[in-house]
Amino acid sequence: MSEISIKVTIAGRTYPLTIAAADEPRIRTIEKKLESTILSFQEAYAVKDKQDLLAMAALQILASTPSTPEKVIETVVETVVETVTVEKEIVVDNSADLSELEAELDTYLSSKSA
Repeated sequence: MSEISIKVTIAGRTYPLTIAAADEPRIRTIEKKLESTILSFQEAYAVKDKQDLLAMAALQILASTPSTPEKVIETVVETVVETVTVEKEIVVDNSADLSELEAELDTYLSSKSA
């Protein structure tokens, strides 16, 4: 796996990172989300300290992130179903496939909670 060096800017400060090349799009998305959230807080509240804004943004982003593998799986499945429905603009009777997927997910979840 090849590594690359990049620089990310968060709250006005630049940080050098060495990451796997495949991770760059994800890191850039996170960088943009942090910056956007920081800007929203800066505009909405009378907070000027960048460290306070960064802490508030990080807390909000982490609070909205699924905290368990089960939640991550559920979120991914919902996103895939929504994407297929929206992008294809067709109605497909995939109830058998979804039932099978749901059964597998239930089996996985029950094995994790046992």
